[in-house]
Amino acid sequence: MELGFILTIFLIGFVGSYISGMLGIGGSIINYPMLLYIPPLFGIAAFSAHEVSGINAIPVFFATISGVWVYRKGGYLNRSLIIYMGISILAGSFIGGYGSKFMPESSIHVIYGLLALIAAVMMFIPKKELDDIPLDQVKFNKIVAAALAFIVGISSGIVGAAGAFLLAPIMLVVLKIPTRMTIASSLAITFISSIGTTVGKITTGQVEFFPSLIMVVASLIASPLGAMAGKKVNTKILQVILAVLILSTAIKIWINIL
Repeated sequence: MELGFILTIFLIGFVGSYISGMLGIGGSIINYPMLLYIPPLFGIAAFSAHEVSGINAIPVFFATISGVWVYRKGGYLNRSLIIYMGISILAGSFIGGYGSKFMPESSIHVIYGLLALIAAVMMFIPKKELDDIPLDQVKFNKIVAAALAFIVGISSGIVGAAGAFLLAPIMLVVLKIPTRMTIASSLAITFISSIGTTVGKITTGQVEFFPSLIMVVASLIASPLGAMAGKKVNTKILQVILAVLILSTAIKIWINIL
């Protein structure tokens, strides 16, 4: 395997995982378009949508658990939120990950584009000031949280994502969770979701293991660094970065679809 291939995949994984740790989005929203479009630009490789979604699945597992480790102290992890949304998204992600084997590539692109567009719109919806709420007093609707997590799990499992780029805006806008708790808890829920997605992808033969291994190494290095940076950055800046990131990705995907 050429050195150029290894370096390119490693850098894609590093960038995606750093952003994952900082913003609590799992990294797949970045990795998906980069894996799809960057390797062909350099004549290194040309992955199909099925291959990209499979390659994405395993690194998300490692990137999120590394990020959660950094946030394990400070009260940012809401255990109740993680349990309700985690169980639901695990079931949904396995269904989506397994079922994606039987879908055409064009459908996977469209679903990814729709997910990114919905997330982008939600991020630009005005939010109430929630970051002054004491973390031990945060409340949310458990039924709504579980139902939305299940839907996110199915759709994100299809594209090999763990759904954090949708979970984050849902938690901020719908469930009214403070920003840093959203970032930390969404990383934990994404970790749970990635289990279902990974199992579904592996059992249907959609994973290219060598590129996945390269991205896993990158994620173990970059995700904790991103999480440490995210703990120091102003929450308003984190929300703006996340919104711009999701919107730009949605635009790029829809340009290629249309």
